[in-house]
Amino acid sequence: MSSFSLQNLNPEQQKAVLSTEGPVLILAGAGAGKTKTIVERIRHLVSQGVAPSSILAITFTNKAAKEMRERVELGLREDPNINRPVSMSERPFVSTFHSLGVHILREHHALVGIKKFFNILDRDDSKKAVKESLINLGFDPKTHEPGRILSIISKEKGRGMTHEDYQSEDKRGHIAEVVSSIWPEYEKILRRDNALDFDDLLLKTENLLRKELNVRKYYQNIWHYIHIDEYQDTNRVQYEISKMLVGADCNICAVGDIDQNIYSWRGAEIKNIMAFEKDYPNTTVITLEENYRSTKNILKAANTVIEKNKVRRKKNLFTSNDAGEKIYLSGSLDEVSEADFIASKTQEFIDKGTSPEEIAVLYRANFQSRVLEEAFLKSGITYQILGTRFFERKEVKDILSYLRASQNPDSLNDLKRIINVPARGIGKTTVTKVFSNQVSDLPPAMKAKLKSFQTLLENIRVITAEKKPSETISFIIKESGLENEFKTTGEDGAARLENAYELVNFAARYDSLSPQDGVVCLLTDSALQSDQDELKDEHKAVRLMTVHASKGLEFNVVFITGLEEGLFPHQKMNEEHITPEEQEEERRLFYVALTRAKKIVILTYAQVRTIFGRQQVNMPSQFIFDIPQELIKEDVWNENDEHRPRKPLLEIDF
Repeated sequence: MSSFSLQNLNPEQQKAVLSTEGPVLILAGAGAGKTKTIVERIRHLVSQGVAPSSILAITFTNKAAKEMRERVELGLREDPNINRPVSMSERPFVSTFHSLGVHILREHHALVGIKKFFNILDRDDSKKAVKESLINLGFDPKTHEPGRILSIISKEKGRGMTHEDYQSEDKRGHIAEVVSSIWPEYEKILRRDNALDFDDLLLKTENLLRKELNVRKYYQNIWHYIHIDEYQDTNRVQYEISKMLVGADCNICAVGDIDQNIYSWRGAEIKNIMAFEKDYPNTTVITLEENYRSTKNILKAANTVIEKNKVRRKKNLFTSNDAGEKIYLSGSLDEVSEADFIASKTQEFIDKGTSPEEIAVLYRANFQSRVLEEAFLKSGITYQILGTRFFERKEVKDILSYLRASQNPDSLNDLKRIINVPARGIGKTTVTKVFSNQVSDLPPAMKAKLKSFQTLLENIRVITAEKKPSETISFIIKESGLENEFKTTGEDGAARLENAYELVNFAARYDSLSPQDGVVCLLTDSALQSDQDELKDEHKAVRLMTVHASKGLEFNVVFITGLEEGLFPHQKMNEEHITPEEQEEERRLFYVALTRAKKIVILTYAQVRTIFGRQQVNMPSQFIFDIPQELIKEDVWNENDEHRPRKPLLEIDF
């Protein structure tokens, strides 16, 4: 037994490290040291004579895989029980699922019918291939949006479906018929370009392992000890790949947390981890409940919240950390007051010694970031947004380009950006001729399309001189065709439409000015705010992100914002077709948000919030009431205050 590998591990972690034979399920709570446990388990295996190259460890993100790989290699170098250096070729295989797929497919490319060095298409390239497929088969890409068709294909591939499987199913409806026609043509284009899309990296790997027994045996003979991190996030194809890599000894160690399953919308199936013991009889189940991250009060709140879920394995996080501060709750009049309050309290934390990068502001939907960014800019607080900043989002840039082009017809960059957004049949050749003053050479039909586009810009110009800026932005969204496009492109389109409507909210602050002055100020302010690109590389910065993006991270101070019914929990919880697992996912998401915090949690909500250009009165989130009252310290504010309450949040011992 390697005592070196067992240093600084609690009893359950030690059990996880020493339980090396047969199937093992590690239910690791938030902040319970699961990565450390996996790393020590791998080190222990090697110290006991297991060849490093026979160990496979799979996780979900490149960042997580990189961290795990570095920690494993460092551990193997430092362990005195490992008698010789581990060479590069002998190292454990630590990777993401997609990188594993690339590795397997390149080693056996001939069996898959592809060249060894195939191209990997990103989503934009895949959309272009779908569009080409539509055109080749005589469909109008304006009528059948490529992004929507790609989303359907992607979802089906995540279920393990090929286009032959899809065509053999009893699918009804026009869109299903279109997808059935387009999918084979899309695959033909991928083959022509020697390319795979992201979903193919998994689907073709699963098909290869399922059909080729020799290949399956080959990898089972290489990797005798398999570790799958974040098992609760596996989709059907990843689940099948995992099962087929496991050899006769069933040495698979799955690590995950049912309570942190928050990705069903991208195919993650909670049933995979729930059924692990059925898939692998005689499983050793180990629960890591000791949390090293958060205070007792934060954990008590998180435990109480998640206990309401039914689809889970019972687990109760505990810690030897101090009780810490209570959960702070602050209600504001509207989202502007809420954002100003968050910026103000953030500055207080910084002034009293909290490093900015130890503060996170979490929100449920991307559109919430705009008013938060504005408050931080106004307060002079450096921030970094994980994901795309509001004014850098494509849909926001497109709308503002329409506005600028209507005011300045000589703005070639704006014209190039929007002349075919949304698609109106104006191709690259036409664009080249337009900007080369060769419009007279174009056919009549193309001239008519250009005339229609020019008329749209002229109408926008007239509107800007007569209407409020917010009304102008609404006009652009509707009359340009962007609104209709977003409404027909699934979940991605819905998020983009939310951002477009949030721009209407932003423009409304200039409605008190004259129409022309309002537009000038709107364009000036938005340009200045989008020039903060250097913040992306700024380390000493407050983090702004969605709760989904925060998974796996931790901070001393966490603001959880927009805690209102219909926003967090999201209104989708009330939809009839939602399964019990999906209904509970919103509570799991709140649990993830709470457990990002090490020391302080501040919950905020607004009584009135403008969503989709309309003000609505909101009830505070049910999640607030799930937390025991004795853990809450409420900010009492003056309802007669016109803007932000003047009273402090309560005295916090920084």
